[in-house]
Amino acid sequence: MKTSIQLQQQNLEEVGRRMPVPNYNRSADKIGIVHIGVGGFHRAHQAYYLHQLRQLGEASDWGICGIGLREADAKLHDIFNKQDHLYTLMVKHPDGKIEPEVIGSIVNFKMGVTDSEPVIARMANADTRIVSLTITEGGYNFNPITGEFNFDNPDIQHELRHPNDPITVYGFLTAALKRRRDNGLPAFTILSCDNIEHNGDMARKMLLAFTEVQDMRLAEWIAQEVRFPNSMVDRITPVTTKADIETLTQKYGVQDAWPVTCEPFIQWVIEDKFSNGRPDFENVGVQFVPDVGPYEKMKLRLLNAGHSVLGLLGALHGHPTINACIEDEVFKNYLRAFLDKEATPILGNIEGIDLTDYKDSLLERFANPNIKDSVSRICAESSAKLPKFLIATIHENLAIGGSIKFATLVIAAWCYYSDKQVDQDRQPLEIIDAMHNDLHDAAKETVNDPLAFVKQESLFGGLATNERFTTSYTWLVQELYQGTNIKMLMLGLL
Repeated sequence: MKTSIQLQQQNLEEVGRRMPVPNYNRSADKIGIVHIGVGGFHRAHQAYYLHQLRQLGEASDWGICGIGLREADAKLHDIFNKQDHLYTLMVKHPDGKIEPEVIGSIVNFKMGVTDSEPVIARMANADTRIVSLTITEGGYNFNPITGEFNFDNPDIQHELRHPNDPITVYGFLTAALKRRRDNGLPAFTILSCDNIEHNGDMARKMLLAFTEVQDMRLAEWIAQEVRFPNSMVDRITPVTTKADIETLTQKYGVQDAWPVTCEPFIQWVIEDKFSNGRPDFENVGVQFVPDVGPYEKMKLRLLNAGHSVLGLLGALHGHPTINACIEDEVFKNYLRAFLDKEATPILGNIEGIDLTDYKDSLLERFANPNIKDSVSRICAESSAKLPKFLIATIHENLAIGGSIKFATLVIAAWCYYSDKQVDQDRQPLEIIDAMHNDLHDAAKETVNDPLAFVKQESLFGGLATNERFTTSYTWLVQELYQGTNIKMLMLGLL
């Protein structure tokens, strides 16, 4: 065990004897990117790509300032202050090898919860040319079925009445863009990096819907000046555990209060549509394309939906992690059947992608025994994920007469999970969902009305009125409620 040393800028030379560290002068970097939602994924993905560029001696005008808009972001803010915004990225390989590296591309972090002005000022600064987002599906504030902006949100109502006191991402973006326009500065690009099909288009639609009500003239300027490229992002990034922190301290002698772990695989596909310049990300493997739509759909309907298939079915069975699910042949075969028979037929051809190879790689990635991605993380906020990842696939297969049975069992499992909140061995499940109460209330009515759960039109659209779906769903959900083992149901569908 090495003598441990605190991860800070002044200690980088010593830390550099133990793992790779930034070779660039971080203090000289300008802030060109403001990023809202600095979670593990951003630090393993966009910040890592920029770090790679900086290691090549490029992009010194593109340092990242992270932004926290939630009370929960205060913990990271405090850790970043202590660690000079440095953190360790731990890449975990299937053979057990761990590659740690200190990432230095984030050079500042501001909290917008208690004082909005510093955040607005940073976004309105002439050096800021991109504002990027990882705010999760729920952060876009749209109805998952209609796709329209949710004006009933109390925070949105507050911002419409008090434009100088923003709370949500829309309030902050609008305030900053207004200041830029008034100061004669060009608009920044808004770059969504969230798992939503056409994420840039969605960000544009939602921001304009909000701004048209708050300030129509500003909305017209945004529509003309701001670019919203669609992008597809991919890297599995589990929640950091105490064991990860201890490994870093004991094996490498580095004290980092919040390192990030990830798999080796990484991908980023972006439409090359920017308002005010961009880093040369293509120099570190980012793919720029005219239309990212087919790549987005592939990833959402295969990887993200595949995660949810394993997560919800695995939760009921009692599997703790995604790799544990894949080690179970029934789960592995069930996932492959879903991918082959229900997800793939609606994708069509995707230029440069062999879908069989892609699906093979997904199973290998999910099986990585050193990632140990928890099913509880995968199941979190399912109400924001499943309409786009899985329920849309059911609707499309119903329209073409395709198979729906594999995805339908996942919906039935979601109902049982939301109602009972325990697995089939009566062990408690951790339910994390903004719609937790609504889901539970609808699911518990299943004993009286087997379709109660899927009658939530905001999530399921008209599925409850589709005879082919309801016949399959009713049988499956009743089997679950009568105590049929989830694996037996899975085997019966294979």
